[in-house]
Amino acid sequence: MFEFAPDIPRWRQVADVIRQRIADGTYPPRSRVPSVVQLTEEFGIANATAHKVLQALRTEGLTYTEPGLGSFVAQQK
Repeated sequence: MFEFAPDIPRWRQVADVIRQRIADGTYPPRSRVPSVVQLTEEFGIANATAHKVLQALRTEGLTYTEPGLGSFVAQQK
């Protein structure tokens, strides 16, 4: 189970992990990032927290969502 720092919001810590995985190529461009269900299982977070993670990554332009298919890594400029 992931160890959370007590003074940083959980959604931010999980987003940092996913961001790092994108940067190091674990999730290459156009590959699927974990779903809400997968994030809740891997990190032990609530659905709302997982949604916030995906929203933050999408807002940063790191991911995009295909309705009905999931979230994917965006091509980096």
